[in-house]
Formats: sequence, C-alpha cells, structure tokens
Amino acid sequence: MQKEGSKLYLGYVTLVAIIGGLLFGYDTAVISGAEQALETFFASGNFGYNKFWHGVTASSALLGCIIGGAISGMLASRLGRRNSLRLASVLFLLSALGSYRPEFLFFNYGEANYNLMLAFNAYRILGGIGVGLASAICPMYIAELAPANVRGTLVSCNQFAIIFGMLVVYFVNYLIRNKLGETPEAINAAMVSIGWRRMFLSEAVPAALFGLLLFFVPKTPRYLVLTREESNALHVLTRINGSEMAKNILEEIKQTAKEKNEKLFAYGIQVIIIGILLSVFQQAVGINVVLYYAPRIFENMGATGDTSMLQTVIMGTVNIIFTLVAIFTVDKFGRKPLLIIGSAGMMIGMLALSMLSFTDSIGLAALIFIIIYTASFMMGWGPICWVLISEIFPNTIRGKAVAIAVAAQWISNFLVSSTFPSLSAWSIGGTYMIYAVFALLSAIFVWRWVPETKGKTLEDMSRLWKGK
Repeated sequence: MQKEGSKLYLGYVTLVAIIGGLLFGYDTAVISGAEQALETFFASGNFGYNKFWHGVTASSALLGCIIGGAISGMLASRLGRRNSLRLASVLFLLSALGSYRPEFLFFNYGEANYNLMLAFNAYRILGGIGVGLASAICPMYIAELAPANVRGTLVSCNQFAIIFGMLVVYFVNYLIRNKLGETPEAINAAMVSIGWRRMFLSEAVPAALFGLLLFFVPKTPRYLVLTREESNALHVLTRINGSEMAKNILEEIKQTAKEKNEKLFAYGIQVIIIGILLSVFQQAVGINVVLYYAPRIFENMGATGDTSMLQTVIMGTVNIIFTLVAIFTVDKFGRKPLLIIGSAGMMIGMLALSMLSFTDSIGLAALIFIIIYTASFMMGWGPICWVLISEIFPNTIRGKAVAIAVAAQWISNFLVSSTFPSLSAWSIGGTYMIYAVFALLSAIFVWRWVPETKGKTLEDMSRLWKGK
C-alpha cells in the first residue's frame, strides 16, 4: 500500500483541470482582438448589421455561459465531473472551428449575410456553454480531489489560469494581427478577410490538448462514492493522500453521501442564498466592466494607441501578481480576511476614481487607482469566490447548488457589463460610486454571513450547515 500521497500526481491532475480555466479566460477574451474586424466583415453584407447586432455578436458567448452554468449541476451529477469537462472540451473545439469558418457546409465562404451571422453566434454560444461548464466544474473537480490543507491554494490556481488565459490570447491576437501585413491598411484589410478567423481558430489547440489530457485523470472520489464505486474512490484517495489517511477520508465521504438525491434545500435555504450572493457580489463590484472596457477607459483618460494597450498589459500583469498572492495565502490567512481586505481595496479604488471623474482630474492617478482596484479584486474576490463556491456546499447537493451559484454569476456579469455603457453615458463618476457601494456591501456580507472554511474538509460542510 502507498503510505504517503503523491504531490506530483496531485499537481498533474490539478494542472490538467486548470486548463479548463485557461480556456475560460481564452474564450471570453478572444473577441477583444477580433470584434472590430467582425463588425466590418458583417457590415459588408448589407443586411442591416448595426450597433445592436454587433453588441449581440460581441457578447453572444455570455448567453452560452449562462446556459452552461445552469446545466452544469445536472451534468456533473449525471455524467460525472470528469466527463462533463470532456464535454466542455468538445464544445470549446467545435466553437473554435465553427467560429473560424461559420460558412461550413451551408454558406459561401466570405459572403456576409444574416444567416451567416446567426451561424457564427451559434458557434460562439457553444463555446460559451463550454465556459459555463468549466467555470462551475473545474473548481468543483479540484476541490473534490484536493486535501483540505491545500484545497484553497489549488482551487485558486484555477483563477490564475483564467487570468493567464486572457493574457495569452491578448498576445496571440497581437501576433496574428502583426503577421498579416507591413502597413496599417494592409493589416486592417487582412484582419477583415482572415485575421479574425485565425484568432478564433487559435483556441482549437488548447481545447484539443485539454480533451486529450482528460483521458489521463481520475474521476473524483466524492463522485465515485456517490456512484457506489468505493474501491476506485479508495484508490484515488490513496494516490493523493496515502493509505492511512485515504481510509479515514473515505469513511467521512461515505457518512455524508448516504443519500445521493437529497433535495436542494436539505441543509436550509441559507447556504444556497450565501452561494448566490457570493456570485452576485463578485460581479456587482464592477470587475468585468474594468476588464472588458479597459482600453476604452484608458483612452478616456487620455491614452491613445500603443499607450492604451501598454496600460492594459500593465493591469494584466498586476492581476497575475496579486492572484499569486491569493494562491499563497488563502490556506494560511483564511477566506474571509482576504475577501474583506479585497472589498476594502476595491471600495477605495472606485471611490477615488469616482472623485477624479467628478473633478475632471483623470490622469496618472486614475491608472494607479484602477491598479489598486484590480489588485484588490485579484487577491480577494477573484479567486476566493470560486474557492468558496466549490467547497461551501455539502457533498449531496454540491452539483445542483454550484450550478445555481454559477448561473447567478453569469447573469450578474451580463447585467453589469450590459448596463455600463448606459450608466457611463449618465455619469462616469456616479457609475464608479455605485460599484464602490457594492464593494462596501460585499465586505459587510462576508463579515456577517459567510463562514470561514479554511482547513475544513468537504465533509465538514454537511455538519456545519446541519448545525445551523
């Protein structure tokens, strides 16, 4: 028998799982480099492609994200965590290939029309469903495999992979664009004909790798117990934790998994509401407004061209650094302190941006406070929200509860992102003030209602909520 667990094996399995997070970031950010060329391409079809339709086309993947998040619990329970991730990899691959050539089988290549636009959006929605599945199931998969003392660290790695995936696609888009010609005119023309297609196609490589590697990782021991495959569960637990600890963990899992089909509210409504509010607050503080509209925000501050892109890259680098801070501290300091500190930093950042906007003092100070804001999010609500959503729910309702929380997150993402243009037209300073208020409310919410889960096993969650 294996007396000690293999850290190398646990690291390998986690690395495979977080490729799903990388694809999450890659798929949601790839549109940033392609959307202007897409607008020109579809506008050439003379079928009434306007700003409304371009908004739909640029954000259609979000619709798929909502669908994927909503069905993730059902699929995680019926297909299992690993097979659900395999399905997500297939959807990522189909989306990449279909977005590259939406004319496949039905339309003439390069002839923009209304039906081709619908086909393109359908492929983007497929990718969005993959993102929705990955956003819910990758953290769940890691949490159900990881030992309690490193679970927060390993689940936080998924958030790192999301941010890293965004940075990767920014550079890929940049390289593709700059290989298309020698002059700006030639590059722009090539972007409309082939550039945007290559950007979407580039996602096929990590999608195919993800699908392949998922054939070499195990099902989670919690799911194996739920499907009465206890010997296989013990084998996986032994490889990760060692033989003695594996037996103890297996007994704990069996005690909390006797009723496979417990009702959603079997542990009360409070745990479900807390999971939903964690998701809502993560988006209500305005993070995706800053991430999605960063170049536009920097241009409004006076930056142009390469300077705006450089400032966006600086912000992205800061995001990576502070996500690493969360990874290395979440299992030492706990979840609640990092969330509350993050909320305080975001509130300060948004309050300052609001005041600067009201006084027309936008400049270097605005860049500094945007960095304070994003750094605070990345060391707190960015990774820690996913950690809590993956571990706070008892075993027997985790799949369904995570699905509800993730669907709430994508709906909130859509509402916050889609209302930003209208709110900013009303008042930029007032919009930032709204996000600052939500940051304050998020701190109060965590302080009063969110339990600390540092060091607790997933089986402890059942006892925690039964006792409330």
